[in-house]
Amino acid sequence: MNKEQQYLDINRTSWNNRTDAHLNSEFYDLPSFLQGRNSLNEIELGLLGNLEGKTVLHLQCHFGQDTISLSRLGAEVTGMDLSDKAIDSARKIAEQTNANVHFICCDIYDLPNHLDQQFDFVFTSYGTIGWLPDLDKWAHVVSRFLKPNGKFVFVEFHPVVWMFDDNFEKVGYRYFNSGAIIETETGTYADKNAAIKQEYVMWNHSISEVVNNLIKNGLRITKLDEFDYSPYNCFKGTVEFEKNKYRIEQLEDKIPMVYAVVAVKD
Repeated sequence: MNKEQQYLDINRTSWNNRTDAHLNSEFYDLPSFLQGRNSLNEIELGLLGNLEGKTVLHLQCHFGQDTISLSRLGAEVTGMDLSDKAIDSARKIAEQTNANVHFICCDIYDLPNHLDQQFDFVFTSYGTIGWLPDLDKWAHVVSRFLKPNGKFVFVEFHPVVWMFDDNFEKVGYRYFNSGAIIETETGTYADKNAAIKQEYVMWNHSISEVVNNLIKNGLRITKLDEFDYSPYNCFKGTVEFEKNKYRIEQLEDKIPMVYAVVAVKD
């Protein structure tokens, strides 16, 4: 088994382990979602604009809340994820909510073997690329599935955040990609007290690595934004300074926490 297959297997298992805890967490608040709540944040909603009648490919969709939310905005949506347990759950939730969505379970790099279509939008957000070793291959997949003049909308936690240790007390990791980071966690970001323990593998990716690989694969960057807050309370030591806006308490507004890229396939 090659290294990439090993990493894939470890991460698939780790996401399968997390899925039940996430489904039952206050963080994902499934009951209100089933009643019609849209799970998307103002950052990505502003970048996506009017989706009525558009086709959208949602990469690394977990159990599909954002995928279904995109369909609630009038889009025809396909979601994909590595975790078979998450995709099984996504299909059940789609059925419960009568959502017009299609889900695919596969590794993102293998998606061209499972899907033959091009989309008006490709979308991916929050905690996605850190699971991927090769951003050239990632950007190639994004480009492959965009129609000419199609738009890629990408929102992600800022790489500066991943430089810190879990308590945000010291810089523990390089900003730049130095290869695989293999760690073990107990609990999960959506429920820190969940009775689960898993190994996982991640990679740090600088903004230049992201942007240059998108450009290399035929995309033109039209927007790059940075934000001094996270819309999710998924880090230790946060304070909510406005509704659904969180910062690390001792760092206040000093660091970027999220960034967004919009790119067009010419």
